[in-house]
Amino acid sequence: MTIHEMRIALGDTQSEFAERYNIPFRTIQNWEAGVRKPPEYVAALLESRIQADLYNRKTRILPKHDARKKELPKRRDYVGAISWLKAVRECLGDSFVFALDEALMCQGNFGGRSDEYIVWGYGDDSASDFNGVVLLGNHISAYDIAEKRGLRFTAFNRTITDALANEAILDMQGITEALSRYYFTNGDSFDGIFVSPEYRERFTQLADDAINYYEN
Repeated sequence: MTIHEMRIALGDTQSEFAERYNIPFRTIQNWEAGVRKPPEYVAALLESRIQADLYNRKTRILPKHDARKKELPKRRDYVGAISWLKAVRECLGDSFVFALDEALMCQGNFGGRSDEYIVWGYGDDSASDFNGVVLLGNHISAYDIAEKRGLRFTAFNRTITDALANEAILDMQGITEALSRYYFTNGDSFDGIFVSPEYRERFTQLADDAINYYEN
């Protein structure tokens, strides 16, 4: 794919594409106009990242309980979110990457709920053999993965973008709480948070909710 084809596949303007991947706007213009060519390794890396971003934009529906599927450990049977997540990982495999609420738990930004049923993440289709697992995709860039206490999970910026992409079926309490905590521990600022261009307007609204979260 050419740089132009990659950008069009995402539906971005040149400015949005530059912001999304932190590339100078003038560089994008020069690449597309043929004034300069991106190094082959940069083009290959960029295409791989874009393919992953496109692949992980599938429409989501929450799973219903299926008696034929295997059961994951119950959250209420564990003291602390991390011990529960480690038990879940034992079922889903070390390569499973926790996302959304579970990623926030790994980060220490959300305690979860005692009746937690849904587990969000990225991994092999075999993870769907268990009740409650919602796969956002089979693959995710290593740049979007963090690791702590033996658990792999989406980095905070990716977690926010995933939440905005799946907001229609996601309880946003965990995200709002995590953003609120980020704001007040980061000097009353959201500096350092980056979301994809198509979610900027919605993020602004969510940020306002987060600021008011502990005040109301």
